[in-house]
Amino acid sequence: MSERVQEVKRRRVFYIPGYDPIPPRRYRELYRKEGAAQAEISGYSLNLAPKKGRNFGWSVRGEIDGATTQSEIDVLIWSDIVQDSMEAGIFRTYLILLRTAWIYISTGALFRLMKLRRGPVIAALYPIGVLLAQLLIALLLVWAITWSAGLMGAAWIGLGLGLIAGYALLRWFKAKDGKLFAYYLMHDYGFSARWRGGNPPMLEARMAAFRAEIAKALTQDWDEVLLVGHSSGAHLGVSILADLIRAGEVPETGPVLSFLTLGHVVPMVSYLPKAKVLRRDLAYLSTRPELFWLDVTAPGDPCSFALCDPIKVSGVAPEGQKWPLVISAAFTQTLSPEKQATMKRRFFRRHFQYLCAFDRPGDYDYFKITAGGKTLATRFAEAMPSPSRIDTPANKFIEMAPEDRP
Repeated sequence: MSERVQEVKRRRVFYIPGYDPIPPRRYRELYRKEGAAQAEISGYSLNLAPKKGRNFGWSVRGEIDGATTQSEIDVLIWSDIVQDSMEAGIFRTYLILLRTAWIYISTGALFRLMKLRRGPVIAALYPIGVLLAQLLIALLLVWAITWSAGLMGAAWIGLGLGLIAGYALLRWFKAKDGKLFAYYLMHDYGFSARWRGGNPPMLEARMAAFRAEIAKALTQDWDEVLLVGHSSGAHLGVSILADLIRAGEVPETGPVLSFLTLGHVVPMVSYLPKAKVLRRDLAYLSTRPELFWLDVTAPGDPCSFALCDPIKVSGVAPEGQKWPLVISAAFTQTLSPEKQATMKRRFFRRHFQYLCAFDRPGDYDYFKITAGGKTLATRFAEAMPSPSRIDTPANKFIEMAPEDRP
């Protein structure tokens, strides 16, 4: 990685969301709201403005620690692919449930993942439990109506009415999923399980387009090009950057290349049998000098594999591994007890905390990273890996794709 730039005047940021069907506008509003809160807490200034161009994004002028920096932030959109994958009706969703459960159980991935962190595995089991409970309630309703009608000698009529009532109840449950997130999570885990860890063709094509955007930025007049991958976006970022570097698209005299992964769920994919490309890309990227890679998670986030080194736990750590630098956002230290209490049962809110303000800020500050005057490498030059990081290589499937990516 180049050391020629340590101070940043102009930065290009690319943000890859996780499996999220919501339009990217929410990320701008989240940045605006939480950035203003963090600026007030930490005593610096952030000013947002609309960004011109075909991609969705925004500009931010940061005045932080005596430095003035202009950052252009783009959201790399794949929400349309997510929306298409979530169009399944009730019956097909239950088929996805059966397929996903079978794949994770039959391959042994579920039990090996439990050795790392139980939180994200419980999060994966949650939609299965909720959807099966809803189905059981609906079946009990069918039985109750059929039994009641049978007492009056009209069992067949009762069965028909019961089936209509049971289906209506399942539709009502689905309509209320905005509070339970069972259907959403089921489609999330089912998306990776369907291809057993591989990427579907439409996502591969979108990732290639993302790579082209980043490659273009690396030829322009920026001090730093920063790729941020959140949740499922983390493992997409790994393969995008691995391809970018493998193709020789990082100029020696270009901007500093930085990679920030937040709340990753890499093992949910890398522990599946056909995740050969991802495992290869993890191993490749972990040794490359062209970038600086910081991985941030927190044990207080039950939806991520907190403090798990994604290379080592996937069983593909090569000789000379450099990355990522694994640190904790330490929610118990960087959030007040009052703030933690507001998120006690809000698991998704905690999963998004990396993009939000901390009322007891520590070393990690998303807004200083994306709008401050230091490169990611300079900001964390003295940082040490978390002593609580998990290096257990519990993965059964460690075969990797050949270097000539198909």
